[in-house]
Amino acid sequence: MEPIIEIKNLTHIYSPNTPFEQKALDNINLTIYQGEYLGIIGRTGSGKSTLIQHLNGLIQPTAGQVLFEGQDIWSSKDLTHNIRFQVGLVFQYPEYQLFEETVYKDISFGPRNMKLDEQEVDRRVRRAAEFAGISDEILQRSPFELSGGQKRRVAIAGVIAMEPKVLILDEPTAGLDPAGSASILANIEAYRQANQATIIIVSHSMEDVARLTDRMAVVSHGTLPYVGTPKEVFSHGEALESLGLGVPTMNRVFSRIRSMGVDIDPAVYTVEQAKAAFLSAYRRKEGL
Repeated sequence: MEPIIEIKNLTHIYSPNTPFEQKALDNINLTIYQGEYLGIIGRTGSGKSTLIQHLNGLIQPTAGQVLFEGQDIWSSKDLTHNIRFQVGLVFQYPEYQLFEETVYKDISFGPRNMKLDEQEVDRRVRRAAEFAGISDEILQRSPFELSGGQKRRVAIAGVIAMEPKVLILDEPTAGLDPAGSASILANIEAYRQANQATIIIVSHSMEDVARLTDRMAVVSHGTLPYVGTPKEVFSHGEALESLGLGVPTMNRVFSRIRSMGVDIDPAVYTVEQAKAAFLSAYRRKEGL
């Protein structure tokens, strides 16, 4: 896969040279690839929100670089401005940022800022609404009449309407019921598949991150102690818990089984993997 974002020796210090100086990111290096699904996990205050805000130029590095398709996003004002259309960021609880008279106008805000003609704006609004599961009837309603879950969909559609190559979502399922969470995650995956887009998701749900993502990056005290596939990252279950991070329940169960002396792979986090691990352990025991 081709790199789409490269983070090189990235450091960010808040309030430098003051009594309130705080190093939020400390010499981070990470390559993010075109079309991949990357999960970012970390405790509150670990630096993950600061990290994702660097990816579309909302925050400027204290030191280091963020490259988008090989170009430093801070190399010119025009590039920094354009990156915000290429790398879309959906903040946590984005529904609080809705402000237009109708859902249609809210979704169209980004494409209009891109100076697109009305026909293209309309195409993008309706396509984004379809990806986000928003009906034509809802497009004409006030966003303030909608349920919390519907508002979340509108906010996500507003970013999707810019058709970014990279879509970053900070806790997109926070506060939603299981059915609403599953539906929104399915919508996000549909957008990824249709556009070969890169998805970056920040989530406290270890189960969701483990099930959905190709790779994971663990943020702790402004560093990335673990980056790899979910299987690779969750193989460090005890270390993750020492960092204050939960691990998927299935992973915790299998780690406990292994600690009891059973020869079984502890890097398990889905029902399908659990079944395979048990069968593998049984076959080894029976010499099959």
